Amino acid sequence: MAGLLVLLGSCRRTPDEERIRQNIAAMRQAMEDRTPRVFMAHVDDDFVGNDANIDKAALANILRVEVLRNDQVGVTLGPIDVEMQGDRATARLTATFTGGSGGLLPERGSVYTITSGWKRKGSEWICFSARWEQNL
Repeated sequence: MAGLLVLLGSCRRTPDEERIRQNIAAMRQAMEDRTPRVFMAHVDDDFVGNDANIDKAALANILRVEVLRNDQVGVTLGPIDVEMQGDRATARLTATFTGGSGGLLPERGSVYTITSGWKRKGSEWICFSARWEQNL
């Protein structure tokens, strides 16, 4: 009986809010690992960014430029606020990006406020929109 309870407990699905946070964390890790392709796996083909000025291909190019420009990329995320709306969600966070030649201190850094839209696609959550604004 105890084994059955453990098995049933392990079958519980991860809450949607947590799955979105996990995807954002995976995207952060992909940038630090310098693998924009892994980052882009979480972005929908119909992605629009910054009021439709950036599509998925443009976002991929921005990420590739950052990886080529910096020997080392750092991303620090603040708390992630996720607001669910059925099969859609909005995630808000602050992110600090650093980059440079890999020395002791980064040569560049900036802080952004990011608001991203997420939708359920099959059993996964995928980012379909984002707006970012540089604060520093």
